[in-house]
Amino acid sequence: MHRLRVQFIRHARNSSSSSSSSSHPRGGSTTAKNVGLAVVGATAALYAGFVLTDTRALFHRVVSLPLMHTLDPERAHVLSIALARMGLCPREGFDPDSKEHRLQSEVFNLPLSNPIGLAAGYDKHAEAMDSLLGFGFGLVEIGSVTPQPQPGNPLPRMFRLSQDNAVINRYGFNSDGHAAVQARLSDRLAKWMYSVGVKTLPEDIPRSLKVGTALGVNLGKNKASAAEDNSDYVKGVVSLGRYADYVVVNISSPNTPGLRSLQRREPMLQLLKEVKAARDAHVEHNPPLLVKIAPDVSMDELEDIAAVVKEACIDGVIISNTTLSRPSYLKSQHKNETGGLSGPPVFPLALEKVRAFYALTHGSIPIIGCGGITNGAEALAMAKAGASLVQVYTALGYQGPGIVHDMKRDLVELLEKEGTTWKAVVGADHRV
Repeated sequence: MHRLRVQFIRHARNSSSSSSSSSHPRGGSTTAKNVGLAVVGATAALYAGFVLTDTRALFHRVVSLPLMHTLDPERAHVLSIALARMGLCPREGFDPDSKEHRLQSEVFNLPLSNPIGLAAGYDKHAEAMDSLLGFGFGLVEIGSVTPQPQPGNPLPRMFRLSQDNAVINRYGFNSDGHAAVQARLSDRLAKWMYSVGVKTLPEDIPRSLKVGTALGVNLGKNKASAAEDNSDYVKGVVSLGRYADYVVVNISSPNTPGLRSLQRREPMLQLLKEVKAARDAHVEHNPPLLVKIAPDVSMDELEDIAAVVKEACIDGVIISNTTLSRPSYLKSQHKNETGGLSGPPVFPLALEKVRAFYALTHGSIPIIGCGGITNGAEALAMAKAGASLVQVYTALGYQGPGIVHDMKRDLVELLEKEGTTWKAVVGADHRV
């Protein structure tokens, strides 16, 4: 009986297995497997798409940046611009919980969604403005652009100070020149107008071509030009001003011999008067005119600059540029290289000059604070000292494109804690 019972059970199991095989042929199993693989593949593709296209993704900080940092710094710079030019870079993702309204600003009659900008020096030749605006910046500044193409200083001319999160560069205004940059800006504008079906730029659209943002054009001087000759800047305003939401006269780069001498009272006054006259005569929409000064000016020199800016009726200042100083605490191998130092060591210098300039002008001249800003707290400190807007550059190279989102998030949290907004906090240190 026992042996019969075992045989019966085995027969039942075999029958069940056979029945199952006949009711679900092998093809059905393969189809299910293929569907499963397709779902997994699609999910992986969507995730990879998010990772590669959203600036907030950790991938860019832990994979892309370390890979970039295996390259010579100038090669990495050139490669990053090339990728951005082709659109092969991430964009800031949509955040349904964003409280970015606290960051809204209006400077020079330009309404901006946020006050964080990209300083000149990154997109020198106007190759990647739209991709860079896609990082989430409120403003992007191209240049410096010189009238004639020039190669700049010999290589190597850019050095990472990795232990200090800083950079020393002695580029020397390497530039494609006015004609090449004008052609790019003109072509970009023409394509945009064609895409939306208009023949002239609507009054409510900025030159950045993205509402809530601004495009700045930073003008430099050819190395071969005479120190007393202001025509390089005049030519820049005439040829490039029409494409700019604001124009910057850069007289503070330490890498062009004699350039910083233009920060002295009389040469600066004459220069700014000539540039302003050119703008008023040749640029129909009258973009705001700013001057960019060094963090190394003395307080007496800063007083002269403030007086000149007011006398010449210049619209604003950018404080500051790179510094020739070398703090004793620098640790990196290349700390003694010749050139301008940028990054965190510049922050206290720039902050001091922003605060002093705001006091000298009683807040009547808008300031863009620039130099060593790496996070939201430092941006807020700049605002309280008197900066209406801020710019970053070196921090982008160390933190990646996600820095814009991170700074905006941190700023919103800080402003919420204080129950205020960016516009309300500008110059707050002077009202204590």
